[in-house]
Amino acid sequence: MSVLNQPAPETNISEKRVRTQKPDWLKIRPPVGEQYAWLKKKSKTLALATVCEEAQCPNIGECWSSGTATFMVMGEVCTRGCKFCAVSTGNPNGWLDTEEPQKLADTVKQAGWEYIVITSVDRDDLPDGGADHFAQCIEAVKTASPNIIVEVLIPDFKGDPDALARVVNADAEVVAQNIETVRRLTHPVRDPRAGYDQTMSVLKRIKTLDPTRYTKSSIMLGLGETDKEVYDCMQDLRESGVDILTLGQYLQPSRKHLPVQEYVTPEKFQEWQHVAEHDLGFLYCASGPLVRSSYRAGEFFMKGIIEKQRKNPHEDINRQDINKETIHVG
Repeated sequence: MSVLNQPAPETNISEKRVRTQKPDWLKIRPPVGEQYAWLKKKSKTLALATVCEEAQCPNIGECWSSGTATFMVMGEVCTRGCKFCAVSTGNPNGWLDTEEPQKLADTVKQAGWEYIVITSVDRDDLPDGGADHFAQCIEAVKTASPNIIVEVLIPDFKGDPDALARVVNADAEVVAQNIETVRRLTHPVRDPRAGYDQTMSVLKRIKTLDPTRYTKSSIMLGLGETDKEVYDCMQDLRESGVDILTLGQYLQPSRKHLPVQEYVTPEKFQEWQHVAEHDLGFLYCASGPLVRSSYRAGEFFMKGIIEKQRKNPHEDINRQDINKETIHVG
């Protein structure tokens, strides 16, 4: 695949109102199934938030029905206001549900899941950004379900190394921090308190704290980025030690959010997957219009990798060791 060296367009995408019709490949089925109904009821009963609902994930039916969910801890109000995100913005004023770690652990154990994803809102109102609470959630889940594999999608904790170390030391197998978009579009896409270099620094530090920890990041496409900018971003992520990458289509949650500049074709996503895995050396890349940072295909792949390592701790495991024929990305 040739990466075009075209000049970058203007950065001010907030004023452009592109009314491109949503293509057929982005049409999804409504969520159904007993597992979906159980988790929806359970999360409401225990006041547990799922990012699947809060972020309006298009894969909620597929994932919940197959027993996969991404829980969002520390509440449903984020102190940051990224222009792509459907999660509510505000100031929780230090509030935390101290019972949340145990509620989450009990739910996961009752469901019998083998792989769980935990993420959170940004909590800049807390001295440690909520790192200790986040770590308690990881530890509670692992105590209740000793064989479970935990993936976490963490805030940047404003770059605080002690806060980051607290979460990494809680021993989740996969630690993710999303770059979200290319360098040029970081602002206005992300909140001013988030930053391209800050995210790269967090990802590098995770590997410094524990080189065996798998790291992960995600890029949204369709915001006006060029091919060269995407390639450069992917290359920066690899140089930061990132193992797993996800690429998905940005979808505008509401009229107040940034508009879609382009609907990227499934074929283009396949090309990017090839570049990521074969040219840049990512361990795995989930790439498709409906792929999100927490995505069942990626979790299936990581589960295979980690289970093999648990059985053969001294053996090097790579992408070719895992059968990907059953993995499908939308």
